[in-house]
Amino acid sequence: MADEVLCEVADGVAVLTLNRPDRHNAFNDAMDVLLWRLLAEVGDRDDVRAIVLRGAGKSFSSGRDVADLGRRPEGVSDHAFIEAGHKGTRLLYTLDKPIICALKGWVIGGSFERALLCDLRIAASDARMMLPEVKHGVLCDSAGTARVFQIAGHGLATDLVLTGRVLDADEALRHGIVARVVDPDDLDEVVLDMAREIASRPRLAVKLSLQTVRLLATPQVEQTLDHELLAQTVLMASPEYQAQRDARLAQAESP
Repeated sequence: MADEVLCEVADGVAVLTLNRPDRHNAFNDAMDVLLWRLLAEVGDRDDVRAIVLRGAGKSFSSGRDVADLGRRPEGVSDHAFIEAGHKGTRLLYTLDKPIICALKGWVIGGSFERALLCDLRIAASDARMMLPEVKHGVLCDSAGTARVFQIAGHGLATDLVLTGRVLDADEALRHGIVARVVDPDDLDEVVLDMAREIASRPRLAVKLSLQTVRLLATPQVEQTLDHELLAQTVLMASPEYQAQRDARLAQAESP
C-alpha cells in the first residue's frame, strides 16, 4: 500500500500530499499518525522555510473516513482519543513556518477545520467546503468554529456548524475564508509559487510576522479546543449519540 501522506522538499518548501485519492483523501488513524509525524519533521528542518498541504486526486480531503466514524482503538476512551488528535492539530498553528493549504474538490469536516487552522488557504474554483458534524450527531472539535467566527463572524459560523451546508469557493472568498480562488489546473502552481516566494524572504522577518498574526488568533483557538474536548466527550457518552453510532457501524459492517 502506498504511503498515505507523501513528502517532498525542494527550494525551501516542504510539500505534504494527502494520498488516498480513491477515498477523496478521507483520513483514518494511519494517515493521521503519518501526517503529524511528517509535519513535525519538516517543522524541525532548517532547510524548510514554508510548508504546502495538498491532496492527491480530485479533492483536498473529505474528512474523517466514514468507515472509521465512532471506532476507537481498544482501551482508548473518547476523551483520550480526541486529546491525542489535538496534539497533532496544534502543529498547524505552532510551527514557526507558514503553512499554505491548496483546497480543491471536497473539503469536509475535520479536514476543513485543519485547513482553517493553517496560515493561508488558496482554493480552486471547484472547492466545496462544509462542516457536517451535527448531521453525524457530533460537533466540530478541531477549532474550525473559532476560525470561521474570527474570519467571518457569528452569522456564518452558526450557519455552517448548524446546517452543514456547502460553502463554495466564491462565497468563501467573499467571507475571507480563502485568500484567493484560482483555476483548478493552476492551483498547485500558484500555491507552490507563493510558498517559494515566502521561503525566499528574510527568515526572521517571516517568523516574527507570522507570530504577530498568530498572537491575535491563537488564544481563542486554544480556548475553543479545550471546550470542544470536553463537549465532544460528553456528547459521545450520550444515549442519542451511541444509538446513532451503533446504527452506523452496523450498516458499515453489513454485506
